[in-house]
Amino acid sequence: MTASSLRLIWVYPDLLSTYGDQGNVLVVERRARQRGLAVERVDVRSDQPIPTTGDIYLIGGGEDRPQRLAAERLRRDGGLTKAAESGAIIFSVCAGYQILGREFINDLGEREAGLGLLDVISVRGTGARCVGDVLADVDDALGLPQLTGFENHQGVTQLGPGVRPFARVHFGNGNGTGDGTEGAWRDTVFGTYMHGPVMARNPQIADLLLRLHLDVPSLPPVDDRWYDALRAERIAAATQTV
Repeated sequence: MTASSLRLIWVYPDLLSTYGDQGNVLVVERRARQRGLAVERVDVRSDQPIPTTGDIYLIGGGEDRPQRLAAERLRRDGGLTKAAESGAIIFSVCAGYQILGREFINDLGEREAGLGLLDVISVRGTGARCVGDVLADVDDALGLPQLTGFENHQGVTQLGPGVRPFARVHFGNGNGTGDGTEGAWRDTVFGTYMHGPVMARNPQIADLLLRLHLDVPSLPPVDDRWYDALRAERIAAATQTV
């Protein structure tokens, strides 16, 4: 594995990096290096072109206006779509998740076209804002343990037939539809509403992306004591508030 390398792309940190989502790129980078991978990390600001030759692309959350600006620039740039068509791995959070969908409601109250990489449509909910800890069981096909995260969104995301729910919630709102679904995924494209940052709470997600990149069924073990302690703390905190 020491001969392998990883090109890691952090998309628009100047627009989409709220609630500690930059932690996701730090976790992926660290866990790749722990397995002996040579990592090239590229932080792409919104005034720069998106490289089409990345291996893993990470997109965070953002406020309403930055989300609209990011969607406009990503549509115009086209690089992320080309990367996805070439089989790149994409993991998105909150506003980034909505951008990967077919459309969402922007800060002007208008329907904004997404990139269409996930078969989902997002609207603005009329009820209370979804805020708080989340516990969710991941789709069995992904082989991950129970997830813990933090949600803070007004969005309601409907899943189309072209995707599967990333997880189903025990606690929290997830997609906000009332059906218990959280996030969406297809092939190598993933979306979730969970912040945290979610990979600091659940490093197994980072490992999943690395396994997909390397096309291997498993990775060499690493020291997970810090992550395990954080997971246990957040799971206990979530269950105590219910």
